[in-house]
Amino acid sequence: MPLDIVKEELDFEVVFEPSKFKEKKYVINGKTGEYIGVVGNTFNCASHPAFFQRVHDTITENLGEMDTDNMNIHYRTARNNAWALMDVSLPEVTAKIQTDRHETTVSQRIIALHGVDGSCSNQVYFGAIDFFCTNGLIRGEYDKIRRKNSSNFCLDRFIKELRESKNDFYNQVEALQHWASINTTFVNIKDLLERVIKSERKAEKMYSLYNQETSVRGRNVFALYSAFTNYATYADERNGFNLRNTGKDTEAQNMWTREQEVSKWISTREFRQLVAA
Repeated sequence: MPLDIVKEELDFEVVFEPSKFKEKKYVINGKTGEYIGVVGNTFNCASHPAFFQRVHDTITENLGEMDTDNMNIHYRTARNNAWALMDVSLPEVTAKIQTDRHETTVSQRIIALHGVDGSCSNQVYFGAIDFFCTNGLIRGEYDKIRRKNSSNFCLDRFIKELRESKNDFYNQVEALQHWASINTTFVNIKDLLERVIKSERKAEKMYSLYNQETSVRGRNVFALYSAFTNYATYADERNGFNLRNTGKDTEAQNMWTREQEVSKWISTREFRQLVAA
């Protein structure tokens, strides 16, 4: 596989070795010899290059040259490279979101997850990238495609959803534009955050981040959503949501968990009622 498709540290074959416990086996990085996991005896998986190459080829074959020209691919890894996320943005598929104070461009986004240590099943998500702040915008739980983590990865449903993804992206843009038009000046956002997030301390910090977003985007639901996605994109002094340093190689995986949190927040009854206005 060309090195511009997969990160060099992910370009290894997966090797298994029996453990002393008869129902388990070790997962080994075939290039470095490093032990990177323990799985059940029946576990099987494709390598990162094999999986991501198939995802990449399927995207280019089914979306066409016009949409995939200048495609950007970024990887995030965790668990000593046993867990990997492929983040694809399509800068040729874009649209504008406009509030009463600000305009930003969003681009179609495709996210693929793969684990060789049983840490995740093969998953693909669809969403968008906000070019103004490079925040990743993912949608609700229904946009996820799961497949068993096996070498015989079936892409039939992925291909179907992929072919519909451009229309889905523009439907998402339409929803985001609607959110940008909903004025939150007279909405008790602090109370809403406490009910949606279920953590008073996190809700307080999110309220502060929302107010930062409103200084640029104005007081609207899109600014609130941008605060959510800022939380899922950064973990430092820019937003105050630093990750706790546990000494473990889990930062990328934890940031992905934040994206899933956002997906759940925008699927809550309270948020759906807000955007139904």
